[in-house]
Amino acid sequence: MPYKMQMSKEKKIIDVAVALPVYGTYSYSVPDNLSAMIAPGKRIIVPFGRRRVTGYVLGIPDQISDLSLKKVLDVLDDGPLFPESMVPFFKWISDYYMYPLGQVIKNALPGGLTTAEQKVLTLTHKGRHFLKQGIMTTMEATILNTLKTESLSLKALEKKIQQPLPTAIALAMLERGWVCREKKIRSGKTQAKKEKFIFLTDKETDKVKLSKTRKKIIDYLKNEHEVSLKALKKVVPTAPKIVKAMASSGQVRVDRKQVYRDPFGEPVKRDTPPSLTNEQKQIVAKIQKLMGIKFAPFLLSGVTGSGKTEVYLQLALETLNQDLSVIILVPEIALISQMERRFRSRFGNQIAILHSGLSSGERFDQWLKLARGEIKIAIGARSAVFAPVKNIGLIVVDEEHDTSYKQETSLHYNARDIAIVRAKQHNAVALLGSATPSIQSYHNAMTGKYTQVSLTRRILNRRLPDITIVDLCGMRDQRGYRRYFSKELLLELENTMKRNEQAILFLNRRGFASLPICGACGKHLQCKNCDISLTYHQQLNAYRCHYCGFSMSGSTKCPSCGIADIRHLGFGTEKIETIVRGLFPDKNIARMDRDTVAHKGSVLKILKGLNDGSIDILIGTQMVAKGHDYPNITLVGIICADLSLSFPDFRAGEQTFQLLAQVSGRAGRGDRSGSVILQTYNPKHFSILCAKHQNVHQFYDQEITFRKDLNYPPFSRMVQIIVSGRDKTKVNHHAQALGTACKTLFANEKKFRETIVMMGPIEAPYAKIASRYRWQILFKGNQTGLLHRYIHKLMVLNAPLMNNRQVKTTIDVDPVFMM
Repeated sequence: MPYKMQMSKEKKIIDVAVALPVYGTYSYSVPDNLSAMIAPGKRIIVPFGRRRVTGYVLGIPDQISDLSLKKVLDVLDDGPLFPESMVPFFKWISDYYMYPLGQVIKNALPGGLTTAEQKVLTLTHKGRHFLKQGIMTTMEATILNTLKTESLSLKALEKKIQQPLPTAIALAMLERGWVCREKKIRSGKTQAKKEKFIFLTDKETDKVKLSKTRKKIIDYLKNEHEVSLKALKKVVPTAPKIVKAMASSGQVRVDRKQVYRDPFGEPVKRDTPPSLTNEQKQIVAKIQKLMGIKFAPFLLSGVTGSGKTEVYLQLALETLNQDLSVIILVPEIALISQMERRFRSRFGNQIAILHSGLSSGERFDQWLKLARGEIKIAIGARSAVFAPVKNIGLIVVDEEHDTSYKQETSLHYNARDIAIVRAKQHNAVALLGSATPSIQSYHNAMTGKYTQVSLTRRILNRRLPDITIVDLCGMRDQRGYRRYFSKELLLELENTMKRNEQAILFLNRRGFASLPICGACGKHLQCKNCDISLTYHQQLNAYRCHYCGFSMSGSTKCPSCGIADIRHLGFGTEKIETIVRGLFPDKNIARMDRDTVAHKGSVLKILKGLNDGSIDILIGTQMVAKGHDYPNITLVGIICADLSLSFPDFRAGEQTFQLLAQVSGRAGRGDRSGSVILQTYNPKHFSILCAKHQNVHQFYDQEITFRKDLNYPPFSRMVQIIVSGRDKTKVNHHAQALGTACKTLFANEKKFRETIVMMGPIEAPYAKIASRYRWQILFKGNQTGLLHRYIHKLMVLNAPLMNNRQVKTTIDVDPVFMM
């Protein structure tokens, strides 16, 4: 039944979430002229206070107020941007993560769609009169001439005239009545792309004498029925001018139609599905039985190279056969390209991709294809969990353990966790896959919340790589490259190159020198905006902060003593690259970290080099550790396995084990056996030993005991409150005041006091980032409902503390990064 028929005939009232930091929803009445256009999932313009803002239609309010309601001003979309079935999903996210509903939806939608009201300067009739008279200064004439064609905001006007606009001049022109201030709706930056299409009309052309070019166009249109002007220009270069004349004479019709921007690269050859192993067959059959019937969460734990992706492909095909939709989540953009190619080779272009590497226009077009039901498979990074598909049958979270699924800005959601919620709301299958499952997911499988299915062998029974642990303590006195490369690693690297095979060298730290120190006064070079040491990047000849982006020239003198004697201590991927190029000058070396993949297409270029064999040695950070499948890589060298172990985080051991086991799994995935040289200062640490033996269960048994003893997740839930601001004293006072409010709430309610542990307020480990001082309070509780109720009540009772312009308070539910 159409949505307009569901609205009350007496009162056409809708429930709306506005794209502002306000909680709750608002009721608006719908004028008769807009009622036919209203539907859940559409954007509208509504009055809110003194402003006009973007709203999202949710449905009919549960309770209709008798008060007079403000009216909807406009409808922005031809069709819904998300299905009505997503409304409960958005509401759940808003409630669980304590984030305004309108901003949840705004975060979910492609960027650049939100309209906003802004103040603009408009040329008045009086201003036009004086402009003709010419009685004004050159600056005033420039401003008025610029405003003749369009109204502009102050910022846009300054950009047009290419100079700052003095406030005194603007005020004087307003007082004289030459310009006036108006409120104007500014459309979102992202719009549908439209192109001109040419159609034949019914007008007789056979008896009309036509030029050769016109006849060529008409014959072409008879075959194609319609063609874009862009495509026609390739056949007839002078088409724009001729088509315009033909349209005037009625021989053709020109319409503007929406076209989709193509985010895909080169075509992919169709493949033939391989025969499944017995383990794969059993898993596919077990999951298929429940598909489309009920909610079923599965944990697929499979050793690296065991064929998890083929299981995803087979299940996706079954899902489509049932006329249901599929969402595939991948943690990194680098992995999306590989997953996308596998799915395109099986399903052609019947997939959509969603990730931040696309242009805003490309992302919007992919979103529209999904929202309109033209495509039923969505593949992407964490934000693809919001893909606007209906009737979901399968949601896959590949490499489910990866911390990249946690969003660290704005809405602090975990895509893995809300994928489970979305699957539950659709009675769909949720399949979490990993060779090194997170402790949370593994515990859910052990306690029966998830069904565990396992792939215990690599495809074609290929061997897992042999892992050799090398103790770095014996290399501390070495000089030159031998400080970083053990004799074992060097020998294996030389042999690998002699056999014309490929190698990966892993170090989870980028840059050339991670600790630049003044040789004169001993002070390290520190970021002016953060309590973080700068890192030297040799290629840029610059010192850079990896948190806020602050940069200093490589020729900088010591800010403390003024002496130009900066010593480059520490190391990163750039230094390793420099060393390897010196050791193997005739080999092709590439580096994969944030510095080298910043430009669009750079990731694909590196992966293509691995695939075609033009790269011999790839050096990289954790980007190289995840999911890549290249059969000629037979050696993985882990330069230093201990970097993540030093973090003051209860998950440090888990993340170290996962990273080492994952990067080790890149070796020996083809016909040739693989080897791993793992260099470490902690050869007896249980995370290192479990990674050596690729033993997930052994690691879990030891780690879960530690978590239980200290009541850490998964035995409890956590909420972090971060207080930040530019004034150190105000942030300190604000954090202490918030801490007092927290204790008061504990004192007043026994149930909170008995079930929740509060730690802080205390300065964050990184006490200053991007010129903002940071404090934090951490809450831990065994009962999720009570913990969330406590935070909700804290927010309501202390609104001035939680909403302060000078000091920002951020709530992070289930935090992953607590630095």
